[in-house]
Amino acid sequence: MSNNHQVNEKGLLIILSSPSGAGKSTLAQRIKSWDENCVFSISATTRKPREGEQDGKDYYFISEQEFHEKVSNDEMLEHAEVFGNFYGSPMAPVLSSIDQGYDVLFDVDWQGSQQIKNSSLGKYVLSIFILPPSIKELESRLKSRNKDSDEVISNRMAKSVEEISHWPEYDYVVVNDDVDKTEEKLKTIITAERLRLSQQPGIVRFVRGLNNEFGEL
Repeated sequence: MSNNHQVNEKGLLIILSSPSGAGKSTLAQRIKSWDENCVFSISATTRKPREGEQDGKDYYFISEQEFHEKVSNDEMLEHAEVFGNFYGSPMAPVLSSIDQGYDVLFDVDWQGSQQIKNSSLGKYVLSIFILPPSIKELESRLKSRNKDSDEVISNRMAKSVEEISHWPEYDYVVVNDDVDKTEEKLKTIITAERLRLSQQPGIVRFVRGLNNEFGEL
């Protein structure tokens, strides 16, 4: 699908949050595939690149000093420390993308979501929280990945309690009991948000043209 943006229309900052295992990453990939105007926000990190990772594609790999400077200069939309490394969403590439009419997808937790909402770009935010159909199903999905140890799974489940408690802070909440149906719901939400008047500054000029046509009758 291709999205025809009105002239001067800014893109949305689409935040997807969920407890680990609820299907957020899969849904984000599907939304990106659905519309070429959806792009992922590339995070900056102070950790070392893993094998196969490319700077500017997987992450922006920067020094800790440079990271802290960007935070001090309000050049990060959101940031956090995870297991001794720092991660954040640089402001400049996001601003460039929405200025060109692209929607930017963010895969962040509730804390990252709050920071983005409270930033200077907060008015462009569309936040969606993905819930699992049940806690038993959430645990089952984490175990079926065969990626994590029992201890890691236990930690993720414990963190899920806190994550889920923040669901009322989001614009939309969707239960992911069927990934295909959930994908369709997300498409409907995004399409509707794009049609808000605040997202269509070019519509003023269009209506003015219609009124001029009345004068020509």
